Amino acid sequence: MAIKYQDSLKGVTPDKLRGFFVDWPNPPSSVSHLRLLKNSGLVMLAVDDKSGKVIGFITAITDKVLSAYIPFLEVLPGYQGRGIGGKLVKRMLRRLSKAYMVDLICDVPLQKFYKRLGMFPAAGMMTRNYRSQSGAKIC
Repeated sequence: MAIKYQDSLKGVTPDKLRGFFVDWPNPPSSVSHLRLLKNSGLVMLAVDDKSGKVIGFITAITDKVLSAYIPFLEVLPGYQGRGIGGKLVKRMLRRLSKAYMVDLICDVPLQKFYKRLGMFPAAGMMTRNYRSQSGAKIC
């Protein structure tokens, strides 16, 4: 299978975004997922070249001056373990290489993955509103 990586949403429709947000109690629909991608500052996609289906994605929100935050990295379960997530992170970090800081929050078991890609652990704070997890407009 050939995988292409792209930073454009050209040709991406909700039907090409099915299967993400596994194990989320209130996952966003593929329509909300597309909205999420369109409203992100930067996007990188892994696409199955044959089917055109998106099999992985990473997003970043940035002020385009000093900082960026990576809120999402996901690879479809059937494609995990093939280095796709690592390639998406590396490509995004290259795009953000001039930023003073690039932050993300992850669970402790995922820290080893990000450390291999040049990131280091830090403390942080957060809130979660699971009622809005499906993609309600926030502003």
